[in-house]
Amino acid sequence: MKQTIKFFIAAWISLLPALSIADYSEHPEAAAFVDTMVNKHQFDRQQILAWLSYAEHQKSIVKAMSRPAEKVKPWYEYRKHFISDLRTERGLQFWAENRQTLERAEKEFGVDPAIIVSIIGVETNYGRNTGSYKVIDALTTLAFDYYSSIEKRESRKRFFTIQLENLFLLAREQKQDPLSLKGSYAGAMGWGQFMPNSYRDYAVDFDSDGFADIWTNPTDAIGSVANYFIKHGWKTGQPVATRAHITGSIDEQRLNKMKRPTDTVAELSTMGYKPVETFDPEATAFPMRFKAKYGDEYWLGLHNFYVIGRYNPRTKYAMAVYQLSEIIRSRRCASTSDC
Repeated sequence: MKQTIKFFIAAWISLLPALSIADYSEHPEAAAFVDTMVNKHQFDRQQILAWLSYAEHQKSIVKAMSRPAEKVKPWYEYRKHFISDLRTERGLQFWAENRQTLERAEKEFGVDPAIIVSIIGVETNYGRNTGSYKVIDALTTLAFDYYSSIEKRESRKRFFTIQLENLFLLAREQKQDPLSLKGSYAGAMGWGQFMPNSYRDYAVDFDSDGFADIWTNPTDAIGSVANYFIKHGWKTGQPVATRAHITGSIDEQRLNKMKRPTDTVAELSTMGYKPVETFDPEATAFPMRFKAKYGDEYWLGLHNFYVIGRYNPRTKYAMAVYQLSEIIRSRRCASTSDC
């Protein structure tokens, strides 16, 4: 009998951590967040606590965040995931179905329609995979219970806490139920995968029906992606990237730094990075290397490549978007007369 009692006590104790993280209203770090929502944004305290009480810790989110494909897979494997005949066909179909909207977005925002089509293709396969996680689960898990390393603790906590704050704000502003919104394991939502703060800053009601619907409305998704790009500095009609030949020895410490480019094409040429295409020698760029199946590829990413990286600050991601856009554009131009 004593052994049985000890067993049940031990089992109950083992469940305590799981129980404590199943209700985020009781999380030790939630109190400060609740105070912020009440004092800064005038939310009802009990409402915030009620929402947090429904949030659940998701171990699969932590696992996914710990192994991002951009870091784990070499370029030639990563590329295959996003660039395929099927995704290209779906991109062509999406362009055909939304041609007038894409043309209007290009006219109003100056953003290349091929890039908009490619972004939506890479992010959600044209609305087919917008994410199945509850956004509130993703953001509470990542704000309060995920730190990949000690030095990243505060920056990650701050970022995802801000996203949680913005989730409740957009829910109030757009009259949405924050418990029903779904998205990626990182909390990104809709066809273009906007984080909550990006939704509030860049989502647009492109069909003028009174609601910026990035979840089910491709028109609003197209306008919102275009607005995001122009607000982050997209330069209309400017190139994105070019292959480069290597001459002599190069400084490998300069490679794949997804930062606003400051070196000119002329300066990079003197460093051993010779662009295959001819560009303005005063245009700024940065050098990149990608592991292809049979050897390394060298590229120069120009300003608009950096802007693509504002969507996701990984060179592999931006290159996948760029290359898919070029393939879709080429295929479309071969079959239509309005290129």
